[in-house]
Amino acid sequence: MTDTATLLVPTPNQDKLPRRFSDFGTFGEALDYAAQGVRGLNFHDARGNLLRPYPYAELRQDALAVARRLIARGVKPEDRIALIAETGAEFAALFCGVIYAGAWPVPLPLPTSFGGKDNYIEQLVVQLRSSDPSILFFPAELGDMCGAAAARQGCEGIDWQAFLATPAPAEAVLPTARPDQICYLQYSSGSTRFPHGVAVTHEALLDNLAGHAHGMELQPDDRCVSWLPWYHDMGLVGCFLSVIANQVSVDYLKTEDFARRPLAWLDMISRNQGSSISYSPTFGYDICARRISSQSHVAERFDLSRWRIAGNGADMIRPDVMQGFVNAFAEAGFKAAAFLPSYGLAEATLAVTIMPPGEGIRVELVEEERLSGTPRDLSRPARYRAIVNCGKPVQGMLVEIRGEAGKPLADHHIGKVWCKGRSVMHSYFRDPESTEACLVDGWLDTGDMGYMADGYLFIVGRAKDMIIINGKNHWPQDIEWAVEQLPGFHQGDIAAFSVQAENGEEVPAVLVHCRVSDPVERKKLHDQIKDKVRSITGMNCVVELVPPRTLPRTSSGKLSRAKARNLYLAGEIQPYSLAA
Repeated sequence: MTDTATLLVPTPNQDKLPRRFSDFGTFGEALDYAAQGVRGLNFHDARGNLLRPYPYAELRQDALAVARRLIARGVKPEDRIALIAETGAEFAALFCGVIYAGAWPVPLPLPTSFGGKDNYIEQLVVQLRSSDPSILFFPAELGDMCGAAAARQGCEGIDWQAFLATPAPAEAVLPTARPDQICYLQYSSGSTRFPHGVAVTHEALLDNLAGHAHGMELQPDDRCVSWLPWYHDMGLVGCFLSVIANQVSVDYLKTEDFARRPLAWLDMISRNQGSSISYSPTFGYDICARRISSQSHVAERFDLSRWRIAGNGADMIRPDVMQGFVNAFAEAGFKAAAFLPSYGLAEATLAVTIMPPGEGIRVELVEEERLSGTPRDLSRPARYRAIVNCGKPVQGMLVEIRGEAGKPLADHHIGKVWCKGRSVMHSYFRDPESTEACLVDGWLDTGDMGYMADGYLFIVGRAKDMIIINGKNHWPQDIEWAVEQLPGFHQGDIAAFSVQAENGEEVPAVLVHCRVSDPVERKKLHDQIKDKVRSITGMNCVVELVPPRTLPRTSSGKLSRAKARNLYLAGEIQPYSLAA
């Protein structure tokens, strides 16, 4: 008997269809055009074996059938339809079908390996409450958790396999979308306690996707490989929507399969002819270099010579990790010049700056006192941090560095990063106050700190005290709130921020006002807090118990995390000893 798996053929790299760099009025038009060619999506199993080629023509056909089913169920333009973002053909067809129906898809996360069932249900409930969808679609295996979340919010929960198996009406009148209308809502970077749904228009999306193609200097035979999750903007926009609008074939490995077997990512790049574009946060490169360090025969197993764009984004880029990856895989043909740092955020659809291809990782050394804004202590030797060049603004994007007075700063002066362009978000969904706070005369206040030099952007600090661990965003308010739920704590007793461990990795640190004097009880409290934070972040954290009234506050009485971090690192906040 012939193995049917050997009969599967991936969608090709090249196409007779003339490539267009996302120059469409709406995303539906982009898929309509891509469907005229032979390229498409390709889904693989944990070992990189092709499970399903999914040409754009088939995706469009399925998406139109989804749209007809939704309209028959009474779904109207501007309704929100929530989708669990599992990498696969079902989500792809549903996401595009919702857009064809004039509704707004809302991708929501898969459960993680930590945190537990109740935490996941609560996370879904909070985001469902914010987006107010009429339907939540989910894979059957998540039916219990997703069904419970949908029931709590009062929306309809539907197993998507059952939905896609129902006959679609033969006809339906599809609404005509306009470029200025909302295309989807993005929650990838939002706080789980106070979520922000980023509303992105068709015009903003397509403008940003054109910026990707021009910025990466897309070639006729380029092929993409991705393991990034589709509920995060880099995975959804950069490695799903972008490949459609720019007509690129792509190979997918599920995120959970990458987590179990990271080197399957590099196997796939090696095996699939023409694989030339793949993105990852820093930790993805790090874990691959660590896994291969104990193995030999790198050149026999991998061929990374065709990888011309090794994109890097979503967390702070660490030059030492990038060098470690080069050291591990140079003999497999990987070139350091392939690294392509970038900077972006969901509020700008995705990309703000991209390094020109071939320039690789470039760094500048900056005194740490300059980065924190504290005066230089001349009695101590200067300490420097390597700041990575994140590239030039994408096509159509303006970037300014502004000081405290809101005025633009000259090159090499650190200030807040502002950007302006057609791909800046429409708004935060149903949150005019937050929208007004960050959008001023068309300019987006990213909240990130950085400086410009000769047209290149250097990022030196995070937005709104954001803690980014392994490419996943954690808002300090979420960690603080979780600890506050333990008995005996009040609002303002906890400060969460990130610190650098001895190995250079970032880890969450939590300073907690402690009113317990018994050493045994203190140790018990310390362990409780550590477990609580692990349930939120999935990582061990630094927990320090400090005397009451130790944590600094602003002039208005609010907790100052930035100052708490600076005082802690300077040794001016002295934690209690946990020694028996």
